Order: sequence, then C-alpha cells, then structure tokens
Amino acid sequence: MAKQHQASHVASVNIGISDKDRKRIVEGLSRLLADTYTLYLKTHNFHWNVTGPMFNTLHLMFEGQYNELAAAVDQIAERIRALGYPAPGTYKEFAKLSSIPEAEGVPAAEDMIRQLVEAQEAVTRTARAIFPVVDAASDEPTADLLTQRMQIHEKNAWMLRSLLA
Repeated sequence: MAKQHQASHVASVNIGISDKDRKRIVEGLSRLLADTYTLYLKTHNFHWNVTGPMFNTLHLMFEGQYNELAAAVDQIAERIRALGYPAPGTYKEFAKLSSIPEAEGVPAAEDMIRQLVEAQEAVTRTARAIFPVVDAASDEPTADLLTQRMQIHEKNAWMLRSLLA
C-alpha cells in the first residue's frame, strides 16, 4: 500500500522532467545527501575532539564548516522532495549511500585535516558525477545546487589543505 501511494505520488509530479530522469537525479542527490551528512558528522566530531597547538584555529574552522553543512543537507533533501521522492534520512541509509568512511577513534589534528580534505573532495566528486543526467534533463535548479555545493567543497578542501603545507 505504501509503495502504491509513493508510486502514484511520484507520477503526479509534472515539472518538465521525465519520471525516469527525476529518479536518476534523485539517486545521485541521495548519494550527495549521504556524503554531505557523513561529512557534517565527521566535521562536528572533529570540532568536539581536536587538540593540540592548532586547537583554536581548527575548532573555529570546523564549526563554520559543520554549520554550513547542516544547512546544505536541508537544501539537498528539499530538492529531492521537490523532484517528488522521499529523501533518505537514517544512518542506515546514509551508510549504504555514502562514499566517505567514518573516522576511527580520535585522530591527531593533522590526520583530521587530511580526512576532511579527502571527504570534501569526495563530496565534490559525488556532486560532479550527477551533472550528466542533470544536464540531459535540463534540470537547472539541481545544476545550480550542485555548482554551489562544488564551489564550497573545493574551497574548503583548499583551505584545509593549506594548513598542511
């Protein structure tokens, strides 16, 4: 019954993007949401647990980044909903969909930075991988969202990487 309701709800969306394309876009956005949420959680964890001579710098940087990520997960989930599909929202779903590994224990500050660089770059790759279907479907709102996300993640990766130089 629930699947029937979901299927009829999905079919009722008529925004000029085919059902097949909307489904493929949502599959990509769901991976992006999972990566973004996993990065949010990792960044927040590191904010709480960072120590050492760069404590204040990293504590504040991580806080700014996780706050931005918290807003981003909402934007991505809302785009999924606008396309007519439910957004994933559980740890179990995110674990299946995310390309970002969880942190083991409490890494040293420089290892935190390295992990976050890798994770920022992973989110960028996930966003970039969605573009072919988004472009083919002429889904400009999703393309705009992806472009904004990539700019933020590329900048964050650069700023974090600069701390390792």
